[in-house]
Amino acid sequence: MRRLAWLAALVVALIALVIGTTDRSNPSAAERVDHIAATVRCPACRGESARDSNAPAAANVRAEIARRVRAGQSDDQIRDALVAAYGDSILLTPPRSGWGGLVWVLPVMALVCGLAGVAFAFRRWRVEAA
Repeated sequence: MRRLAWLAALVVALIALVIGTTDRSNPSAAERVDHIAATVRCPACRGESARDSNAPAAANVRAEIARRVRAGQSDDQIRDALVAAYGDSILLTPPRSGWGGLVWVLPVMALVCGLAGVAFAFRRWRVEAA
């Protein structure tokens, strides 16, 4: 009986996880523009997204995004066009390949090296204590 309860809880958790992680809605054009503008930097501002900025340059970027959404371009095509026009610095998240990929890899490597160092130190202390 106890196993059946655990199995039922696991099934419910898995179903909730699947439902929670799937996006079944089709965003409107305005929602797509807002989402894409949140992922690109305002060309005139420092560290502010094109969605959040009130600068004229950000308004131009939002208008360009809206024009491309109406033209039927995908989100990646729109970001690629903005990168072609403004350079890689327009993206708020660095690319996952090339030199930009180091931003994603280095923190993980530092964490692994730190954990390995702690494990080595604990092992050495245990051997010295014995």
